[in-house]
Amino acid sequence: MIMDQKNYLAILEAILFTMGESVELSKLAQALEIDKNEVKKYLEELTKKYESSDSGVQLIELDGAYQMCTKPEMYDYLIKIAKLPRKYVLTDVQLETLSIIAYKQPITKAEIENIRGVSSDHVVNRLVEFNLVCELGRLDAPGRPMLFGTTEEFLRSFGVHSLEELPALNQDTIEEFKREAQEELEYEAQEEEENIII
Repeated sequence: MIMDQKNYLAILEAILFTMGESVELSKLAQALEIDKNEVKKYLEELTKKYESSDSGVQLIELDGAYQMCTKPEMYDYLIKIAKLPRKYVLTDVQLETLSIIAYKQPITKAEIENIRGVSSDHVVNRLVEFNLVCELGRLDAPGRPMLFGTTEEFLRSFGVHSLEELPALNQDTIEEFKREAQEELEYEAQEEEENIII
């Protein structure tokens, strides 16, 4: 079956609208039965189409996958008729742990704790609940510890298309993480001591 350009654009639009989540370029090419470079050309055309001021949606790229979503400026109108989406506020400790995972992934909890200097079970579990971090498998080592990495939700939340777009991390920042973690540990120990005295 021979299709023209409009057919391909319509098919891509239908797939991305229906899926509601990101779809890999290779899967789109497979569905359309055409070359990935050609699919990318049509996706770029769709992106330009949605960039116009009279469109309420946009097409974003997330690490080689594509997703159709609402433009941020439409948010205020959406919440008038939809339930307010779940919002979360990350604490300094969660942000610190998330940045360690983002820059060092795949990484185990033991490696995170080695950098932070304190137990990180609870904070990693919270980041998994927020869908910013996920399990990537197990390390081929004694005990086969779980490996963690960031998710597509992380990319969306921080407005980057891939991990390569994250700013460079220097050693001073790592040392700052360790210092803050030590302060956190000392504060928790002091609180426990005060509770015991009471």
